[in-house]
Amino acid sequence: MTATKTNSKISVREVAKYRGQLLTWYDQHRRDIPWRTKLGQVADPYNVWLSEVMCQQTTVQAVKAYYLKFLVLWPTVQDLAAAEQADVMAAWAGLGYYARARNLHKCAQIVANELDGVFPDTQDELRKLPGIGEYTSAAIASIAFNKPATVVDGNVERVIARFFAVEEPMPRAKKQLKALAHEFYDGFKERPGDLAQSFMDLGARLCIPKAPRCALCPLQTDCQGYQAGIAAELPRKTKEKTRPQKYGNIYWIINEQGEALFHQRAPKGLLGGMLGLPTSDWGTSAPQKHPVFVESPESCKTFVDYTFTHFNLQLHLYKAQVANNKLSEEDNMFWAAYKQTEAKLPSVFKKAFKGFQA
Repeated sequence: MTATKTNSKISVREVAKYRGQLLTWYDQHRRDIPWRTKLGQVADPYNVWLSEVMCQQTTVQAVKAYYLKFLVLWPTVQDLAAAEQADVMAAWAGLGYYARARNLHKCAQIVANELDGVFPDTQDELRKLPGIGEYTSAAIASIAFNKPATVVDGNVERVIARFFAVEEPMPRAKKQLKALAHEFYDGFKERPGDLAQSFMDLGARLCIPKAPRCALCPLQTDCQGYQAGIAAELPRKTKEKTRPQKYGNIYWIINEQGEALFHQRAPKGLLGGMLGLPTSDWGTSAPQKHPVFVESPESCKTFVDYTFTHFNLQLHLYKAQVANNKLSEEDNMFWAAYKQTEAKLPSVFKKAFKGFQA
């Protein structure tokens, strides 16, 4: 076998064959998703960037509605740059990983105000922008600018792990899987964006995490995982560590006009810049005291459990009143009609509200 380079696992001829099989399959079975252009059309870098940032650690299905909403609100990068950050955060509410929204707004301002509204077309320059890392820069370069780049997301990792029967568990296998994927992408200038998306679609439609649909896969014949009967078991994973448990109190406070008390959270930190219901601090044990602005707290004798990336949270629900003269501008609290504010809340607070209404 003539290898592509030293330590390569597939030959130049094989690489060309597999690319052809993937692209032929992709042309017939590509996913219909809002940000994907039709065959032969040129992608808009703004649309590609917006979708890729939204899809970081989030499923395509969850992103679709948010992506379309953002395009209605801010059709161009200049429109997004001119928006108030609070409005961007509110439109992002419920999508999670809120640092992405802050970086999205910062990035838009840099592109609009410092780069004349033009996104860089190289990975090195793209990585200089807020919120754009190794994967996102590769995806934008290949899909928006048709430049060869090694695009490896979770779907691609799964396809590569099975195709080469890589049994080293994740995340230790990431470096090896990227090197193997690079063999397919390396120097391919004809349709680099489509090649990247063909891998993604194969992982999303056929090479799925459980019960892969190997019979329909264009790479089945040469897939080492399939041949060994272990495709469904790959990629293997290191046993996850137990998430730490945290506790807190959350308060439902209504004034005489029927408005609820809300809290504008600090710009930095968890859920930074987002709106929320008032809470105590969140710690490793149940809070012993209520915040100074809370008066006559009445326990609802119920809890709301919520899972963040790095810890589990249990919130004890209380209905309460505001203590006299305890609110100030520094508290970042305000009264508002709940129905007009609900859509701007992160999921944890929406879940708590349902608990209060139960």
